[in-house]
This record gives sequence, structure tokens and C-alpha cells, in this order.
Amino acid sequence: MPKVEEKPGLLNRQRNGSGFSLVELLVVVMIIVLVVAIAIPNVTKARMRANEASAVASVKTIQTAELMYSNAYPLVGFAGNLVDLGSHGTNCQNTSKTNACLIMDDALTSGLKSGYTFEVVGDGSTPTRGYTVTATPQSVNASGRCTFTADQSGQIQVTGPGGTVTRFSMGSSGGCGS
Repeated sequence: MPKVEEKPGLLNRQRNGSGFSLVELLVVVMIIVLVVAIAIPNVTKARMRANEASAVASVKTIQTAELMYSNAYPLVGFAGNLVDLGSHGTNCQNTSKTNACLIMDDALTSGLKSGYTFEVVGDGSTPTRGYTVTATPQSVNASGRCTFTADQSGQIQVTGPGGTVTRFSMGSSGGCGS
């Protein structure tokens, strides 16, 4: 059989060439972009739910610490701010009303934790008979959707998207809704 000389052309390049065509690469890139576009909102929602659950747990921690504080310092009552419940920069060898060492989480006693800002305000009485804890998302709809408020009653009030308000007690799981 006589040998036919092959001329370089499209057919020859596809047979001998290796790699992907531009169209194949574009299809793969489009599939990756589509998967990412679907996944990112789900990851953001999951992160917000985790931040909200952390905020509720932190508010419950603050409420417990406030009860312990008022029992330890009855002449003071409840702590008027969040810093007094923590170590306040000490090694906790000697505790006092300004460094009770009841909350050892420095992130929480600093007022910023898991995308939420925490604030404790006393009622201004001596001794302090009441307090309010507020957990507010640092960035609404990015770090969280709801604001959590609690006081000495043991209940947590949830202000959700659109201003809807619900209450749940210390023993319930509660949450921000969906």
C-alpha cells in the first residue's frame, strides 16, 4: 500500500494533538461558576445560623455569670458591664467586683464574638437589681439576622427580620427563624 502524505490540517491536529479545546474549557469553567453560585448562599446562611446559635449561647452564659456575680457581690448586685464579669486583664488569683473571672472567654468579655456585638447595661440602682444584655449582629444579613436581648428574668427576646419579636426561656433552644 502506498503511503499517503498527510498535510497539516484540522483533522490531523485533532488526532495528534492533546489538550482541551477552548469550548471544552469554557464549559468546565461555566460548570464551576454555577456550582459556586449555588454553594455560596448556602455557606453564608450556615455561617449566619452558627453565629446566631453562638450569640444565644453567649447570652445564656452572660445570664448565668450575672446570677453568680450577684450572689458573690450582694452589695453591688448585678454587674453593670460585661468587662466586670471577666478577668479584666488579671490572672484571676484574686477576684473582685471589677474582675470576677466568671466568664473566661476574652472574646465575649471584649464585646465582640462570632459576628455579634455584646453589651451589658445595669439599671443604675445601688445595688443593681436589673440588667439588659444585647447581642447585635455586626453586619445584618452577613454575620446574623436577629438581635437577642435578655435580662434578669431568664428569658431571651429575639427580634428577627422585619421586626418580629419572640421570646424563649433559658432552657429552650430558640433561634432566629429561617
